[in-house]
Amino acid sequence: MDPLATDSPGDQTAMTDEAWQSVLRAVDQTYSELVAHQERLEDQNAELSAAKRLIESVMASVSDILIVIDRDGTVAEASASLRGLVGGEAGAVIGQPATGVFDTAGAELLAAALGRLRLHHAVTHFEASIPTETGAQPFDIALSPRIDARDRFAGAVLSGRPLGELRRAYAELELSHEQLKQAQSQIVRNEKLASLGRLLAGVAHELNNPISFVYASVHALEKYVGQFETYFQQVQSGAPREDLVRLRNDLKLERALGNLSTAIHGAREGAERVRDIVADLRRLSSEGSGERVAFDLAETARVGARWVERGSKTGVAVTFSGEEALRVCGVPGHVQQIVMNLVQNAIDAVDGVPDPAVRIDLDRAAGMARLTVSDNGPGIPEAQRAAVFDPFFTTKPVGKGTGLGLSISAKIADEHGGQLSLLPGPGAVFLLELPLAHEPGES
Repeated sequence: MDPLATDSPGDQTAMTDEAWQSVLRAVDQTYSELVAHQERLEDQNAELSAAKRLIESVMASVSDILIVIDRDGTVAEASASLRGLVGGEAGAVIGQPATGVFDTAGAELLAAALGRLRLHHAVTHFEASIPTETGAQPFDIALSPRIDARDRFAGAVLSGRPLGELRRAYAELELSHEQLKQAQSQIVRNEKLASLGRLLAGVAHELNNPISFVYASVHALEKYVGQFETYFQQVQSGAPREDLVRLRNDLKLERALGNLSTAIHGAREGAERVRDIVADLRRLSSEGSGERVAFDLAETARVGARWVERGSKTGVAVTFSGEEALRVCGVPGHVQQIVMNLVQNAIDAVDGVPDPAVRIDLDRAAGMARLTVSDNGPGIPEAQRAAVFDPFFTTKPVGKGTGLGLSISAKIADEHGGQLSLLPGPGAVFLLELPLAHEPGES
């Protein structure tokens, strides 16, 4: 067979069929890919439509102004609140320079902010005014960058809140804060008045005994003075000796003379007791104005504890142990209020307990004066220990406590550079720590 001979007609027909089949397969594959692309495009178009509807609904519903700014500084989107503010349709804002929305000063601020945003991509805040039919309205503006997939500046988003609304909200907040402070001050005053009521009850009881003693002694002295006056009148009138002896026996002057010194001693003792009570009162109220001075914490604690004892009807006596003197710096009246609150709580806690005991221990450690008030009462349940210093928290029955004593005491301790803490029992154990005062000559 000649190798240069051409293919037979049958061979050419077979090749033509195979080529057509290949072409048809390629067409089918291309059509399938086009259908898949179309479906993806339809899905993406649906997502874009949903996103557009979402953006439109956001733009239509936000009460603050919102502007989407393109790279060239023109408005791409604007909220309905802005369009209503400037009194125009969407076409009157969209496509226009964003600086044209604001007055001259605001336009300059926005242009400068956009310039900085292109370089630093950092959120910028400033105040600017928008001209309206009723006059310029100030806004608090926040300008945020829009960044594309290649981390390049693609525009900005501007949001603004009316400053009038903000200032009104700040004014309401300030008013609420002031009312809260006034209510807190009133509650603190009520707590102090409650403490003062207990104190006055103790003062009245303490003063009543020595004053009654003085009164009884003075009454006896008046009686004895009358007897001696009667006797000396007879002496001056020249009565016979026998009459004077008989009168002296009738008046029982020997016994009256002995009782006279007793009455004088009793009157003096009662007066001295009143003097001591008044001195304690002066120490209790001294330095309560807020001036910080160096004072003896031990003596302050003793005075405070005595007054709580005087106002208590339980008869519980507070015992002291440890340091005899501890010099600290602060306001003695305020620190005394802490001690009185702690002692009052301890005495209340041991009410009805067999052999009740309240103890105050004083020591020092690491530059701090430490005052511990403990009792042998039932203590504070574990579930409530974390809340003992919370305002209005109390374990006492309704009407027996405001729940502010420990909260105020902890605040006073903190203001003095110390702290008030609850220690493990048995009973309730509270520790007050205050910085020791620097004595003259100490470094």
